Amino acid sequence: MSVDLARPDVFEHRDYRGYLRAFYGHRKRSEYGFSLRAFSRYAGLRSSNYLKLVMDGDRNLSPEMAVRFAQACGLRGEAADYFCELVAFNQAKTAAERERAYARVRRFRGYRRVHKLDRAQEAYHSHWYIPAVRELVTSAEFREDSRWIARALSPAISPREAQQALDVLLELELLRRDDDGELVQSELLVETPAGPLSHHVVSFHRAMMARATDALDRVPREEREIASLTLCLSQARMDELKTELQRIREELLQRYQSDAESTRVVQVNLQMFPLSAAGEDGDEES
Repeated sequence: MSVDLARPDVFEHRDYRGYLRAFYGHRKRSEYGFSLRAFSRYAGLRSSNYLKLVMDGDRNLSPEMAVRFAQACGLRGEAADYFCELVAFNQAKTAAERERAYARVRRFRGYRRVHKLDRAQEAYHSHWYIPAVRELVTSAEFREDSRWIARALSPAISPREAQQALDVLLELELLRRDDDGELVQSELLVETPAGPLSHHVVSFHRAMMARATDALDRVPREEREIASLTLCLSQARMDELKTELQRIREELLQRYQSDAESTRVVQVNLQMFPLSAAGEDGDEES
């Protein structure tokens, strides 16, 4: 049986733990006697099990340890620098840190070469009007004209931004042309990314929350529904409420898909977040 001896390309990975698993699997297949203990020697580690703990997510890597792991993987130059930046990106604790780390990751030519659609994916979630244009395409009144699209959105955007939205949606294959050359949605629903690129979704939520704030002053009361509840719950009931909101979101998504009479794009935000710190007993009601 032939064995694939192709060495894993670190630039193909957005998760450094995934790269380490691929690297270790490759060396195990291609080099007789390679083991966790052997890797530890290359990295100058005392623990023979440290690599496994990192691959399994039970340990993080410090900046110094990231350098040593890169060297043990045989990475040099830009590849080693990329691995270290990937560690910082994956281990970022806040959305702001993650955005800054991702900006450094995408500067690498090797990354851009492999992940050519990342910039389009980032644009999709960073600009509120791009998902809106995707839905506007299903309107019975839709016209493929950047000036019409720009005026149809509220607040209005520029024709240049409208054309950018169409370009991004076509590049990501979220829109396609039917047999008559008309723009249509490729799929009815769009899955939001999980994993390393989930910070793009955070940008999307920020943008839509900003639109909700703007709607308080801009949109007449009879055309909007913005309300809130403040509750005191046990942790168990809080988890139950979160599950209920997820169920409601899925139900709304299935029930209110576009039809032949659809003319307006609307945004529905469902939000739940704590306003107080967790107590010592998460299930104890206040």
